[in-house]
Amino acid sequence: MGTIVEDIRGAADWIAKALQSSGYKADFSPSSLWEIDRFFDEHSRDGTVIAGGLLSEQLGQRLFGLGSYVGEVVRRAKGGCWSAVDNKAEAEINAQLQVGDQICWPVQRVMKRFKNGPEDGIAVYGMGLGLDVGARPTPRHGKPWWKVW
Repeated sequence: MGTIVEDIRGAADWIAKALQSSGYKADFSPSSLWEIDRFFDEHSRDGTVIAGGLLSEQLGQRLFGLGSYVGEVVRRAKGGCWSAVDNKAEAEINAQLQVGDQICWPVQRVMKRFKNGPEDGIAVYGMGLGLDVGARPTPRHGKPWWKVW
């Protein structure tokens, strides 16, 4: 078993591969944060998982992976370093990413996105941290944007 920081990097890579195999763009680019929002829109509603969706199993592990992915997107784009107290029971939840003089908690933000829905959007979170996530994908041919891809 590695350190929490090693676990974060491994979880980010694992969830990126899982997302890609399910049709999501998960290439660690800032614009891929829109895909995390799309993922939550498709697999959860009001803090509950959609039956048979990709969050219906291993919820804690998948939320940690998604939070790790979000943090790694930020870290790769802006620099920074992860820190966590490895011997604490909630180290995964409280892992923090320091980017310049900002400190953020990506795993906590993902948990809030799951619980509260779009009002705690992931792409908007990235924007607040200074990432250029691009414009929100727009619907094509009258279909919602998340059903076009």
